[in-house]
Amino acid sequence: MWLVEAFFHAPPISRNLAAASFIFSLLLYIGILDFTLFYLSLPALVNLAPELWRLFTSLLITGPRLSLIFDVYFLYVYGAKLEIASPRFSQRADFVTYLCFICGIILILNLFITSGHVLASSLALSFITTSVRDTWDQPVTLFILTMPCQYLPYAFLLLTLIMAGPQAALIQGTGLAAAHLYDLLTGLYPSTGIERSLLPTPGWVMKVFGTQDVVNRPYGTAITGATGKAAWGLDLSWKRFGPGRTLGGEGAGAEPERPKGLVLAAIVMAIFLLVCGVSGYLFVYGSPGWAPVVDGGEVPGSTSPVGNGKVTR
Repeated sequence: MWLVEAFFHAPPISRNLAAASFIFSLLLYIGILDFTLFYLSLPALVNLAPELWRLFTSLLITGPRLSLIFDVYFLYVYGAKLEIASPRFSQRADFVTYLCFICGIILILNLFITSGHVLASSLALSFITTSVRDTWDQPVTLFILTMPCQYLPYAFLLLTLIMAGPQAALIQGTGLAAAHLYDLLTGLYPSTGIERSLLPTPGWVMKVFGTQDVVNRPYGTAITGATGKAAWGLDLSWKRFGPGRTLGGEGAGAEPERPKGLVLAAIVMAIFLLVCGVSGYLFVYGSPGWAPVVDGGEVPGSTSPVGNGKVTR
């Protein structure tokens, strides 16, 4: 159960995003789900029956093979860094607003400019680009090269360019562009004439995710000045599934909620065991086709060669 406890103690938005991306991409690449139904495609979106779910599913699809691990890792590590440690997002609702904005820009750029199909790596690069703002000029090591951390996103782009080609780097670069546009519109560059944020967090988002007057961060406690309010319709903290403590006695009032927590833990563990079992089977017996290809190349947006955008199995 330690794995379940570690999962539920992680930052909620980042952990759920990374877990969904890993499980969904794995199911696509081992052939359980049909890849052609979920990647980003402009013709599929403008049909008489538009397949609008592609706007969400394409952002969860990683590249194949090792990219499946690295994209998920970067989504979680840098997403969690922004969610709980960045002074730019004093409330969880602020991080949700940021996430929605960069996802929208990534989708627009890939629909009308780059024709990218799988976009988890672009989203991960947005997280990296935004997170380095909080540690500007601090040294970071990428493999054996040490550099100021603000150059890290460009180092990843260069690595993608070398290993996968200009098309994959261009698709991944849409995440970099989305992060810089967010910085511009939130007043990070006052010399441009924008001195205040043009992207305020909507009030309904605050109601959905709640507000905190005290935020616990890895380096200390921050006082936000907001009046703490519980989430109105969505609580991603999962604290309601905990054992519970009251002044009336040990565990008092916990019994009504405990079965929900046990059921949720069982579901998460079952999914984990299923993924491990499928992965082990494929490792032992092999898979007839690990990843969809594009006219002899890999899926656009992955860290590998691409074709002209026609997906085949």
